[in-house]
Amino acid sequence: MYELIQMILEKNNMHEFDTFNIFKWIFKTFVATYLLTNCFTIVMAVFDVAQNVVSQSAGVINGNLDVQAALSDLETQLEAMGMWELIGLWLEINLCMWVLSIVIFVIVYGRMIEIYLTVSLAPIPFSTMANREWGQMGTGYLRSLFALGFQGFLILICVAIYAVLVQSIPSSGDVHGAIWGTAGYTVLLAFALFKTGSLSKSIFNAR
Repeated sequence: MYELIQMILEKNNMHEFDTFNIFKWIFKTFVATYLLTNCFTIVMAVFDVAQNVVSQSAGVINGNLDVQAALSDLETQLEAMGMWELIGLWLEINLCMWVLSIVIFVIVYGRMIEIYLTVSLAPIPFSTMANREWGQMGTGYLRSLFALGFQGFLILICVAIYAVLVQSIPSSGDVHGAIWGTAGYTVLLAFALFKTGSLSKSIFNAR
């Protein structure tokens, strides 16, 4: 209706109104109604495409870590330590990994909540897509959807890089060095996960 009012005002209150404009307005109304009716189908299609990309990439991007060899080497080194050294080592592991696991948990689940909140408001930007003045809201929303969807692909790449970096740590002879090396790589992973959102938005030119 807003589009119709603008068309009438532009043509000197219908004194210079062309019949073709009526058909153009009917077509725009049909497009707007169709988009609004199927907005959640379109939103789910965007995330289906992103999920398909992520699932296909998961088989290609992976990091294999020999856990059995790492545990056997670690067990030998732990048996040679004293009680107080083991207590200090336990505090190092628990404190570092507890903090870093909370950070990664907040990042990943915060993204899921952001997806739910963005999808729940889909009808509002979709209703503006057929309008000339407000159409940028709808196109910007689509860009943000693609950015959210493909952020999962960037997260997968970050985890794969992390797995490759951690592979060299179990071969170290120093347990403390291995623990702090793992903690350092985990901090790097958390920082990279923080950056995936802004990087994905910049790629898709989303706000």
